[in-house]
Order: sequence, then C-alpha cells, then structure tokens
Amino acid sequence: MGAYKYIQEAWKKPKENMPELFRERLIAWRKEPVCVRVERPTRLDRARALGYKAKTGYIIVRQRVTKGGRMHAKYRAARRPKAMGRKKIVGKSHQWIAEERAAKAHVGLQVLNSYWVAADGKHEWFEIILVDPRQPSIMKDKRINWICDPSNRGRVFRGKTSAGQKSRGMRNKGKGAEKIRPSLRANKGLAK
Repeated sequence: MGAYKYIQEAWKKPKENMPELFRERLIAWRKEPVCVRVERPTRLDRARALGYKAKTGYIIVRQRVTKGGRMHAKYRAARRPKAMGRKKIVGKSHQWIAEERAAKAHVGLQVLNSYWVAADGKHEWFEIILVDPRQPSIMKDKRINWICDPSNRGRVFRGKTSAGQKSRGMRNKGKGAEKIRPSLRANKGLAK
C-alpha cells in the first residue's frame, strides 16, 4: 500500500485509529478562531483527491461550523401561532455553509472543494481548498485555469461546488428527479 492508502485507512475511523491525536486536536481547535488558514492539509489524501496542489495559488482554510439548524426571530404578535417554528433546518449542509463562510472571509479567492476534518457535540470542522485565480501559476496550469473564467466567480454561493450540488439534489438523475432541475424554486413555484 502507498502512503495515501494508509492515510485513507486511518481517517475511516479517526476516533478509533488515532484517539489521542484526535482528542488533542479538538481541544486545540476549539480555542482557535472560527476561520483559520492552515499551512498544510490535515487530510493530505482527501485534499489531493479534490484537486489540491502544494504550490502558490492554493490555500487551505479550516472552518468551524456550529451544529444544528438556524434560529428564527421569535414570533411577535398578539397570539402564538400553532406552528411557531422557533428553530428551522436550513436546506443546506453544514459543509456548504462552511464553504460560503470561508469564501466571505477570503474575498477574491474561489472555493475549489472541501472535506470533513472533525466533529464534536457542538461543532463540525471542514477544510476548504481555496484558489487564487489571479496567480500566474494558476492561470498557466491547464488543469485548474478554468476557475479564472469570470463565470466561475462566486461559484460557492450559487451551489456549484460538490457540497452545494449535493445539497441541491443535483446528484440525482433521470426518473424521480424531474423537479430538481433547474432548481427546486423554479419547479415548486416558490416566491422569487
């Protein structure tokens, strides 16, 4: 087995395979800010599989997201409605939310992809691969220079990343997926 295969096997069950290391990392990460730029990917095998290269123009960011749904403003009226709906589950995955927050924190960079790193009872951590489309090394690379095109600006906010496409239901095709495309809003007649 190659080195990447060993890393992959260890990350299948991180709490069992590396309990002390995992515990120490979580203790340290809880004290860090929400969005932290890291020097190297924590999961090198996953980062490489998703398009990361160790050269200028690629940036890794560890983003912390609180688990659970989104809190609504408390209903203010004379009576309490039957379904008050104090807490609502957003139609987005935590991973997609983490990607969006990382993109907002690092303006000018485009989100390439992301992967899960850790979770505890309160938080989840994801590492997001960001690309700087203005870097000459990115512009010259034929495998990644598609991201320099202006049509890919803000792709994370339009659900064009892998996590975004999964949340939008774009992985389903054919029979039973007729009302997913072009979007749920377009098919259900929701307010625009």
